[in-house]
Amino acid sequence: MILRATIAATALLAPTMGLALTLEFPAVANLVAEKIVPQDSYFLPLDAFSEGPIDGVTAEGTLFQQSWKVGSGGLTTLQILAPLRVQLENSGYEILFECEGRICGGFDFRYQIEVLPEPDMHVNLGDYRYLTARHQAGDLTDYVSLVVSRSANAGFVQVTQIGAIDQNATVTASTKAPDASIDLPPDGPVGQQLEKLGHATLNDLTFKTGSSELGDETFASLSELADYLKARPKARIMLVGHTDAEGSLDGNIALSRRRAASVVARLIAKYGVPRNQVGADGVGFLSPRATNLSETGRSKNRRVEVILTSTK
Repeated sequence: MILRATIAATALLAPTMGLALTLEFPAVANLVAEKIVPQDSYFLPLDAFSEGPIDGVTAEGTLFQQSWKVGSGGLTTLQILAPLRVQLENSGYEILFECEGRICGGFDFRYQIEVLPEPDMHVNLGDYRYLTARHQAGDLTDYVSLVVSRSANAGFVQVTQIGAIDQNATVTASTKAPDASIDLPPDGPVGQQLEKLGHATLNDLTFKTGSSELGDETFASLSELADYLKARPKARIMLVGHTDAEGSLDGNIALSRRRAASVVARLIAKYGVPRNQVGADGVGFLSPRATNLSETGRSKNRRVEVILTSTK
């Protein structure tokens, strides 16, 4: 079932051709609240909290803001955010900044961004994620921010879009899996991909069938990643495990987390990467990059990705 929220507003900008958002959530999602302002300004952070005001951009234009209640609380904030990030990138958005609660700055970061009030939007100060993205088409620019958190019983997502947006824009959400035909990240050194895209796939890793045990061979991607982290001691990354769609969701999420954790262990034990620079999580089969209807596609979906979460 597709859940639609049609937003019709008379923009006060020059004629606009902005992008209408279509987001597909990894679980049942229900629209809780929405806010529409034909002409407004909105602050979007581009850095974590340190001391004083956060660095960021104040965008102006038509403002669309919605909060969604997602699933039953079984998904982590990363499992909710990761598929949404992929969809934004494939819609032409550039990810400008992303962080998780502790690295964002916890309480101080949260209270420098505008969030819809409880109970429409719930933010757990110990478990939330934030993302800022930008879309440009000629002279037209719009921004999107995502705030993802969860309670014991549900996940919560706030979607904010502002800028040169189509005055008849439609924000659509569904419970389908993300588009499985997304392009693979380009080949190249892991560090270059992290700097350019904010994430990279460690394509050369191998695991024993049905196992979380990383192979014994030397992997070039881990050596490149270790060199990148050692040269940037303030950088923080998250290793994210992915599986194909065979088996149960719970089983695949557990397996993907163990595989990501085994990569973290190898980076620390063999390459001397500091523990505070790396984290691990897994999303199972919730973020495919190819079809699960063929063995070729399933093999592409079994992977570990690295996400750059902070450089400060």
